[in-house]
Amino acid sequence: MGRTRTYEWEDPELTAAAVGRVSGLEFLRDVGAGRLPAPPISATLDMALEEVEFGRVVFSLLPGEEHYNPIGSVHGGVFATLLDSAAGCAVQSTLPAGMAYTSLDLNVKFLRRITVDTGRVRAVGTVLNGGRQTALAEAKLTDDRDRLLAHATSSCLLFPLPPKPQV
Repeated sequence: MGRTRTYEWEDPELTAAAVGRVSGLEFLRDVGAGRLPAPPISATLDMALEEVEFGRVVFSLLPGEEHYNPIGSVHGGVFATLLDSAAGCAVQSTLPAGMAYTSLDLNVKFLRRITVDTGRVRAVGTVLNGGRQTALAEAKLTDDRDRLLAHATSSCLLFPLPPKPQV
C-alpha cells in the first residue's frame, strides 16, 4: 500500500531578503521564533530549529519512513543535511549585519544506523574557529540517549553582502 506525505512552505525570498539586514544571531532567532519563514528544506525533511545562541545552533528531526534509503534506514543525505545546517548556522550566528557565509566543504562520518525506532535526533553545531574570511565549525548528531550517531566538520567562506536597495 502506498504512503503519502503532504507539506507546505512559505516563499523563500521573504527570508532571503532579510539575510544581512541584522546580525546572523538575530536573523536565526527570527526564523526560530517564526517571525521569518523557515527555509523550504525544513518542511521537506520536517526538521526544526530548536536552539540558537552565539556560536551554537541545534536542529532536530524525528526520523520517519520518508527519510529511508533502499536498505531500510535513514538516508545519509538526511544526516548530512542536518549536520550541514547545524554547522553552517552556528557560523551564521556569529556574523554581524552585512555579512554572509557559504559552506566550502562538509566532512561527515556516519557512526550508527538511524531508523524510526531511533526516536528524535539532534544536530548540535558549534563554531571551532572564526576568522575574517573563513570559519571552521563542527556538528554532532545524537539520539535521546546521547549516543553519537554522526559527526561533521565544515569550513565556511565569509563574505560581505552588497548593499540592498532601499524600497
